[in-house]
Amino acid sequence: MSREQSTRVYIGDLGSGGSKQELEREFETFGPLKSVWVARNPPGFAFIEFEDPRDADDAVREMDGRHVCGVRIRVELAKNSSKPGGRGGGGGGRYYGGGGGGGGRYRRRYDLLLLSVLVLIILGLYV
Repeated sequence: MSREQSTRVYIGDLGSGGSKQELEREFETFGPLKSVWVARNPPGFAFIEFEDPRDADDAVREMDGRHVCGVRIRVELAKNSSKPGGRGGGGGGRYYGGGGGGGGRYRRRYDLLLLSVLVLIILGLYV
């Protein structure tokens, strides 16, 4: 699936107070949602999947830079998984560029660990 047809949206700069319910309320106005996932460890980002790629495009255009969950969020199209069922691929945004395909559950754990370290480095908390 090409980037122009992406149905997944990356929400960045969410902070630790990001609420799944608030994100659902804000983003469902653009169209039916398939799923909403909010990162908890480390917090600060989320992924929302729409049923229609046009709804995802509208959400990116309208919500980028808006205040949600008490903070100004960054909204971008995410890279879609290359395999059915959400395995492999993934990622989006500036700090989570995603990997290749494959790897399943263990690859995602490694990616989250790597993302955690990158966030700490960016925040200056990791030496």
